[in-house]
Amino acid sequence: MARPQPLDPPARLERAAGDDSQIGRAFIGLRELLLRGELAPGERISELPLAARLGASRTPIRLALERLAHMGLLDVLPAGGFAVRGFTLAEAQDAIELRGVLEGTAARFAAERLRDEDELGDLRACCVQMEALDGLTMDTFAVYMDLNEAFHAGVVRLSKSAMLQRSLAQVSSLPFASASAMVFPTSALPDAGATLAIANHQHRAILEAIAERQGTRAEAAAREHAYLARRVLGVALADTDAQRRIPGAPLIQVPPGG
Repeated sequence: MARPQPLDPPARLERAAGDDSQIGRAFIGLRELLLRGELAPGERISELPLAARLGASRTPIRLALERLAHMGLLDVLPAGGFAVRGFTLAEAQDAIELRGVLEGTAARFAAERLRDEDELGDLRACCVQMEALDGLTMDTFAVYMDLNEAFHAGVVRLSKSAMLQRSLAQVSSLPFASASAMVFPTSALPDAGATLAIANHQHRAILEAIAERQGTRAEAAAREHAYLARRVLGVALADTDAQRRIPGAPLIQVPPGG
């Protein structure tokens, strides 16, 4: 029997790209199932049913499960396999708090390492555009979400710390801990306008502290901003309409009356 010829470089690259695409689709599909609560906390995950459900082979499913476990959304069982991880309200709050600590450090680094005012152009533009929006409506929600994410990413980028960026990416991978996780539920709360005004004021305070090279002030402002997200989480979990807008809310196990 003739020995198979090795793939030429373009063919190897094409196959690798195809594998990455399958893993990516499996990962996104599994994460969506978790965020929507279609896989309950504590539920053991079987690869074969998931493969059939998502139209993927077992290898991409297994690799996607490993990635989700690394992110902290799944538990690795002692006997092998994975189970959906549930989070207490305290753990969800701690995740947001930890993001605040890291973003505070990023803001301090940004203030200390700023070389030129021109580096702040993107942050200034984000602030101006967010402040110009007339509340959170169906028309403005997506715009605000993009601007908010761009602002937070910009602060981290100005920290000029690859280590910090990796650490923040890990913490923010938990659905309720990302910088924009609380934007959608905020839009359903009665005091949405006031909350948005506070958030915009805090963004401006972070920007001004960085511009003035005041690292301690920038760090405190960023941590206070994360505290606002913690408060919104607590209020939203007590509001049925707002709660269903929290990505990953079904994974948060709130005790009765809690």
